[in-house]
Amino acid sequence: MSIEVDGVSKIYGNQKALNNISFKVDKPEIVGFLGPNGAGKSTMMKILTTYLKANEGYAKINGYNVDTNSKEVQQSVGYLPEHNPLYLEQYVKEYLAFNANIYGVSKRRINEVIELTGLMPEVNKKIGQLSKGYRQRVGLANALLHDPEVLILDEPTTGLDPNQLIDIRNLIKSVGKTKTVFLSTHIMQEVEAMCDRVIIINNGKIVADKKLKNLRNEKEQVVIVEFDYRIEDSLLLNLPNIKKVVNTHDFVYEITFKTSDDMRSYVFDFAHDNQLKILQLNQKNTSLESLFRDLTTK
Repeated sequence: MSIEVDGVSKIYGNQKALNNISFKVDKPEIVGFLGPNGAGKSTMMKILTTYLKANEGYAKINGYNVDTNSKEVQQSVGYLPEHNPLYLEQYVKEYLAFNANIYGVSKRRINEVIELTGLMPEVNKKIGQLSKGYRQRVGLANALLHDPEVLILDEPTTGLDPNQLIDIRNLIKSVGKTKTVFLSTHIMQEVEAMCDRVIIINNGKIVADKKLKNLRNEKEQVVIVEFDYRIEDSLLLNLPNIKKVVNTHDFVYEITFKTSDDMRSYVFDFAHDNQLKILQLNQKNTSLESLFRDLTTK
């Protein structure tokens, strides 16, 4: 078991940030830790990475207790905190070499993570000169330096533009094919795009733990598509199994189909036939959104 949490509680003064939390995550799996701001997501991640100690219960990473085997846990985990701490005056390769020396890994591994995270075009720049997206890549490269079995990512896509978002999503999905990835977010689209499973936390308690495939509405689906320019809604109404079309903003359309079959290929063909470019194309899990609202607004 990659991650095991049993009865964990964390108390700050009179407030219980975590209240008897239990869950398990195996390898390889990408699990989204979802919840509103202040639900306890970051606190749980800090406990898993040995930055905080729980008041009750225990947590293990790869069988190592986070309290009694902290060094082994740190060797097993790659961590990207929400506010990615970087030395802005260092060059990308210089920063990674500094951390590789701490981990005791080879210089060859530095080049491997640079290649893996797509940092090669920016490798000769100072970190302070990089965009937010490339700074996130540096943080991910650093988290992967020692080839950990478990990646813990706290809000890894916050503040990224759409292109950067897609790149980081794809990178996380690629890493998740061979490693355990546990990532926190309050953005449900990120869970839908990257994760196999979702754990929802609210007011310090787990209120849901489900596989995403089991949350899908079998009677209909919603596809979000962004074209390179605006079109008439009536054109999209000619798609098969169509229920409704909503132009949510700019060139973004929310298309509801009366079928569980994946309709994205039909939208792609529509764009090709009408000489449109697709800037984004995703499925929207309306069941996940409904579940999240129901469980976090009571």
